[in-house]
Amino acid sequence: MKKVFLTLIVALLACIGWANDGVYYVSGNNLVPVQENHISITKEVLTIGIGDDGCAHVDVYYELLNKGNARTITMGFEASLPYMTGDAFSPQGIHPSIKDFTVTMNGKQLNYKNAVIYGSTDDEPTDFNPLDMRKWHPTNDGPMDEMGASLTNGRDTITDIAYGYYFDARFEPGPSVVHHTYTFIMSNGVYRSFEIPYWLTPCTRWANHQVDDFTLRIRAVNTAKHFYLNDDVFSRKPFKVTEGKGKVRTGTAFDQHYTEVTLRNGTVECHVTNFKPKENMCIRSADLVAMEKDDFDIGSFYDRAASIFPTENVDFKACYGREPRNDEEVRKLYKRICRNLPYANRGYVFSDRNLQRYFESRWWYMPDPEWQISTEDFKRTDWQFVNELGKEDSGAEE
Repeated sequence: MKKVFLTLIVALLACIGWANDGVYYVSGNNLVPVQENHISITKEVLTIGIGDDGCAHVDVYYELLNKGNARTITMGFEASLPYMTGDAFSPQGIHPSIKDFTVTMNGKQLNYKNAVIYGSTDDEPTDFNPLDMRKWHPTNDGPMDEMGASLTNGRDTITDIAYGYYFDARFEPGPSVVHHTYTFIMSNGVYRSFEIPYWLTPCTRWANHQVDDFTLRIRAVNTAKHFYLNDDVFSRKPFKVTEGKGKVRTGTAFDQHYTEVTLRNGTVECHVTNFKPKENMCIRSADLVAMEKDDFDIGSFYDRAASIFPTENVDFKACYGREPRNDEEVRKLYKRICRNLPYANRGYVFSDRNLQRYFESRWWYMPDPEWQISTEDFKRTDWQFVNELGKEDSGAEE
């Protein structure tokens, strides 16, 4: 029997800096072969869309090359169990945080199977061999989303378990195209309005142990998003805005280099050749960076879909040109900023000079003179700022 260690969950939590102050649903993951020595990944385009629905929408396009004879191999997707979500264990191997899983090969849709499987360890990747759930059952009756989640057959215990999505793929000699899509719930936590962990290192299990031509695209879908990711994963390659409105800058936080991005209905892209990732990727909301830089004031980060509890740390002199004369004026200025944040997030240009100066001091602000005031796409958080935090008035200031 395969040796049992508590490794997958521990390794994953260490990788993404997780703690017990957040909720982890699932990581995105590359499609991997069980064992492959003849087929290489020549091209991969990984597109991650971030909307206001709390989900990451993943689209992965692969070009693969079989330099040997025709062969059928098992490919799969390994999904670790959620953490602190309260979801029930699925003996069928269907992850509660993943939906709309599809795979096509050379334009033909492939059927896939689900199963509970041994999870990958540092020493051995999973083989997608289903566990016989007639013999194995959880070691407790509660939700299997805690650090101690495990299965037992009455004699042995397995702690490195995962949900598997797998299928057989027929590779003829020469090139093939695999297209893979799915949606998963984004994780969140203290100072992390959203967090998208994604496993990149499994791509090295293919014959060439790399992706010859790799492109990462991150999109803000019908919204604005402000986030960062550790750019050491991409050897500090430049990220470029290719669609819509956006800005990119680099910095250092938590003793690591990062790339920070703000997008509004836009796409940012990074292209790498001979991509051999030694780390996995995590896209995090920018509130964590703001906190690390001691810049977490009311306007340093804004997300339309997140419940935000803003501080009242505002440098009024820098933003308004003067200090407020009394506490009542501080309160009024604070409320003005609150109720105007949703409009600034959409690019509204303020005729009030002080408000415009304040929002121009926020790096994420991208003015759009053509945007006219509209509340059609306002979310719960937007209305919270307008009607609750800044309830003395409603609508953008003029």
